[in-house]
Amino acid sequence: MEPKILPTASEDAGARLDSFLAASLPELTRSAAARLIEIGQVTVNGKPAAKSCKLTGCETVAVTLPDPEPIEALPQDIPIDVVYEDQDVIVVNKPAGLVVHPAPGHPDGTLVNALLYHCGDSLSGIGGALRPGIVHRIDRDTSGLIIAAKNDAAHQALSAQLQDHTLARTYEAIAVGNFREDSGTVDAPIGRHHTDRKKMAVTDHGGKNAVTHWEVLERFPGYTHVRCRLETGRTHQIRVHMAYIGHPIYGDTVYGNKKPVPGLTGQCLHAVGLRFLHPRTGDAVELECPLNEEFSAVLEKLRKMS
Repeated sequence: MEPKILPTASEDAGARLDSFLAASLPELTRSAAARLIEIGQVTVNGKPAAKSCKLTGCETVAVTLPDPEPIEALPQDIPIDVVYEDQDVIVVNKPAGLVVHPAPGHPDGTLVNALLYHCGDSLSGIGGALRPGIVHRIDRDTSGLIIAAKNDAAHQALSAQLQDHTLARTYEAIAVGNFREDSGTVDAPIGRHHTDRKKMAVTDHGGKNAVTHWEVLERFPGYTHVRCRLETGRTHQIRVHMAYIGHPIYGDTVYGNKKPVPGLTGQCLHAVGLRFLHPRTGDAVELECPLNEEFSAVLEKLRKMS
């Protein structure tokens, strides 16, 4: 496979090479990126480098992705809500509480297991043995639209669209507190939390550029219904950015109130819209899905209390 060429920028200065790769290529986890570096599949300015290599922001990184691995995750008959499907892609309305792909603590019962049952052998292998077809992720406790690729060509095309923002994702959320303005933008870099490595945070040290546009849909006493559009796709981006500006997502026990909301699975955050160019035809595809029942119930309760 031809190597991918990834120029670094000033915002990448200080980042580790493995972190840079994981952030730049959605199909790679940080551990997978580290393995590629260790076996010599990654060069910096034409020379091998260590995974802990700190970038200056003036390099050219080349990475050769491995050939598709045999799929190890097993098919499971888990019901999924298919919003769109053809020979190249499948878009699913993921429920809150469903993990996207197998990982430590979640060996099965994931969206990948459901897709393997639904699609059979028709899933791309670029994501590896445990993430076949997965182009981007949605948090376990976030619901809504997620796209998967059925072949490697579609996977590569969609991954490129994630990088150039052609693949656009729109979310709706209920945020805690009242916004003074009707719309705005959070432009703040996101990286690993300096003490809790399971969390993300706004940080000037080793963070990646992250931009979230938001607009108010409805206002309630103490809460606001907002729409968020991602310009970038960092881990937990909307949750981190909303908490950063003082408006954590309702029900988010990681970045907001630690106490779970009775009757609510996860946080009130739903991927309501998805737009992409079809990897085979180049035609624009725009999809939407309604809010889930729990999110809608919270909205109705807030409306009655207003």
